[in-house]
Amino acid sequence: MNKRQSRPLPAAAVVGAASAWMATAGNAPLWRELQGLGLLQAHGGWLLAITLGGMVAAALFALLSLATWRPLLKPLIAVLLFVSALGAYYMWTFHIVIDGAMATNTLQTDWREVKGLLTWRLVLVLLLGAALPTWLLWRVPLLHRPWRQQAWRNALGTFAGLAAVIALVLLSFQPLASTMRNHKEIRYLLNPLNALWATGQAAFAGRHVQRELLPVGRDAKLLAAGGKPRMLVLVLGETGRSGNFGINGYDRDTTPELARADVASFRNAWSCGTSTAASVPCMFSPLGRDAFLARERDTEDLLDVLQHAGLAVLWIDNQPGGCKGVCDRVPNVNTSQLKDPLLCPDGECRDEILLAGLDDRVASLPAERRRNGVVLVMHQMGSHGPAYAQRTPAAFKRFLPECTSNHLPDCEPATLRNAYDNTIAYTDHVLGATIRWLQQRADYDTAMLYVADHGESLGENNLYLHGLPYALAPDVQKHVPWITWLSPGFEQASGVATSCLRRNAQVHVTHDALFHSVLGLMQVGTSAYRRPLDAYAGCQQH
Repeated sequence: MNKRQSRPLPAAAVVGAASAWMATAGNAPLWRELQGLGLLQAHGGWLLAITLGGMVAAALFALLSLATWRPLLKPLIAVLLFVSALGAYYMWTFHIVIDGAMATNTLQTDWREVKGLLTWRLVLVLLLGAALPTWLLWRVPLLHRPWRQQAWRNALGTFAGLAAVIALVLLSFQPLASTMRNHKEIRYLLNPLNALWATGQAAFAGRHVQRELLPVGRDAKLLAAGGKPRMLVLVLGETGRSGNFGINGYDRDTTPELARADVASFRNAWSCGTSTAASVPCMFSPLGRDAFLARERDTEDLLDVLQHAGLAVLWIDNQPGGCKGVCDRVPNVNTSQLKDPLLCPDGECRDEILLAGLDDRVASLPAERRRNGVVLVMHQMGSHGPAYAQRTPAAFKRFLPECTSNHLPDCEPATLRNAYDNTIAYTDHVLGATIRWLQQRADYDTAMLYVADHGESLGENNLYLHGLPYALAPDVQKHVPWITWLSPGFEQASGVATSCLRRNAQVHVTHDALFHSVLGLMQVGTSAYRRPLDAYAGCQQH
C-alpha cells in the first residue's frame, strides 16, 4: 500500500511563509536596534516594528513572485534563507550593517579571511535559520500551473507585494520618515533586502565609471639633481587605530621601537574609507575622497606617476586580498602564499615576510630606474580581525591574557584590547626592522612612511571590526596612524626636518594628502601635484 502523498501547496503560500520567516526571525538585529534606540517603547513603537517587518515581507513576496517557476523558486528561496541567516548572524554579533562597501569587501574576500570568521554559533544559526527551513521547503510539493496561468499569478503576486509596501508606507509615513531620517543605520538592517541592494550596488555601481584609465602625471619628472637617489618604503598598514599607538599618547607602550627610532607622527590623520576595498584605491588616487566617490572615470594613480617620473616601483603584498587594483601596472609580488617555516606558520605569513629577501627584490628592478630612486610599498596583514591573536608571534604577545575567540562578544574587553594591542606591538617591530634595513642602504637617502588604511571598533558601543558607512562610522574606524622616519641624508636632501614634523603633530591630515605627500618626498614635479595637499610641504626648508 502506497504512502499517502502530501497535498501540493500553492506556490504563493510557500513564498508567503518564506517571506514572513525572513522578515521576522531574520531581522532580530533590527528589532534589537529598535529596542536599544527606545523606539519600541515609544508611542506607536510596535506599529513601527510591524510596519517595517511587513514592508520587508511584502517586498520579498513581490521579488519571489517573479521567480515562481518550477526550476527556480526553491533554489532561490534557499539562497535567500542562507543570505538572511548569514546577515542576521554578522549584524547581531559584530553590530555591523550591510551596505555596498560591505558587499564589496565580501565579494573580494578569500577563504582564509572567511575561515577566520567561522564559529560554532554561525553553524548553529545556519542550521536553524536556513538549513532546517530549506529542508522543510524541499519536502513540500508545489502546485504549478500551465505557464500562461503561472505568469499571470506571478504578475499578480508581484503587484500585490508592491501594493502592500506602498500601503504600509502611506499608513505609517510620518513615524517611518522620522525614524529613517534620524536613524539612518536602520535602512542598512532590513535583512535580507540590505544584502540584495548592497550586492547590486557593488556589482553595478561602478559600471558608470569608464574602464579606460584617465592619464595622470604623464609630465612627471625628477626635480632633484645630483646627490644620492632616494628610497622610500611606504608601509600600508591594515586596521590601525591611531589611539592605540604608544607614540600617539596611548597609555600602553605599544611602540617602543618607533619611539627609539626618532620618528614623527601625525596624530590627527583620517582615512578615506572604513574598509580596505574603499580606502586603498582612494588613498592612492589623485582625486581626493569626494571626487573619487563621484568620479565618472578611473584614473592612473600614485604608482603610475612615480613610474612616469622614471622611478623604480615595487609593491609587496602580505594580504591574500591583494592591492585592490592599485598595483596592477607596476611590478608586484604577494608573500602571503610563501612557505617559510618560521615566518609562515599554519599557512599564514607574518608581516616580517615583507622584509625577507628585500635586497634581492630591489636588485631585480631595472637598473636605470633604481639609479633615479626607489619606492617600495609593503602592504601588511597588520591587525586584521577578528582573529587578532593569529596576527602575532608568541614573542610579541606582551599583553596577556588575550582574546583568542573569533566571536568577539565572548571576550572580556580587557582581553580583546590585549589581543589587538599585541598586533600593534608586532607592527612596531616590523616598522623598526624596516627602518634598520633602510639605515643599512648607504647607496640611497632613505625614508619610511607608515599609513593605515582604516581603523577598528573593539566593542565600543557594542561595535566590532570596521566597514560601517562612513557617515555612521565612529571615529575609531576612521582615525588612523601616519608615521614618518627620515634618515639624516634624506632630511638634508629634502629640507624636511623631523623636528618640524613633530611640532606639526596635531595638524589635520587625511588620505587625500598621500598622493601629493609622496610626490613631494620623492621630489617628483608634475602638474598633478598640489602643494597645499602635501603634508610635508610646511616643513620644507628649501
